[in-house]
This record gives sequence, C-alpha cells and structure tokens, in this order.
Amino acid sequence: MPLRSSRLLAATALCAAALVCHAQSEPIQQKCGGVGSDESTRFRAEMKDHPLSLLFARPDGDYLADVEVNLTDASGKTVLEWKAGGPVCLVDLPAGRYTVRARSGGATREHQVTVGKTPVRVDFRF
Repeated sequence: MPLRSSRLLAATALCAAALVCHAQSEPIQQKCGGVGSDESTRFRAEMKDHPLSLLFARPDGDYLADVEVNLTDASGKTVLEWKAGGPVCLVDLPAGRYTVRARSGGATREHQVTVGKTPVRVDFRF
C-alpha cells in the first residue's frame, strides 16, 4: 500500500505542476500602432479589451514611436521585449505582477503593474 500511495501522490504532484506550467506558458502578445488619427482612435478604443495598454508620449502630449519596451514578471524574468511601432501598445498577458521598462532617446522609465480582471493603462512620458 505505501508504494501505491507514493505513486498516487507523485502522479498528483506531477499533474499539479503541469497545470501551473501550462498557466504560465500562456502566450504573451502585443500589437502597437496608433499612427494617424484613424488608427489612433481605433487603438485607443481597443484599450478596454486588453489586460495592459501602454501609451508613449512627450511631456507636451505629442505621441512617440520606436520606444524600446521590456516586460518582466514578478520574478524578474523577461517575458517579452519589443520596439513599439506606434505610440499605443495593447498587450495580452496572464494576470500577475509585472515591471514595464520603456526606453526612448536615452531616457528609461519604469512602472510596476498588476494585471487582473480590470484593464490597466500605463502612460510613459519622455
């Protein structure tokens, strides 16, 4: 009996670990745009449909593109890096705590975010 119980316990632990790994391996995707008034309006309207939205602009409000973005999870592991092709980025990712670092013109800005049920919007001003 103890051997059988040990196997059952090991199988249960393996299944639980597989579920955690599956949950963490959800694809993290982003799309950026918002260049031009029509595209900007469309992207801003879509912000409510994505867990995380990023907006890049100058202090005077002029939009920025070509911003380098790094997204890390709570453990500090980079989960996604990209160069924003527009001032608005819509990011689909699992719930959790993240650090978003953005770099433009030699300046770096960093924001801590908690993604959950309500969409989060982060403005970066350079």
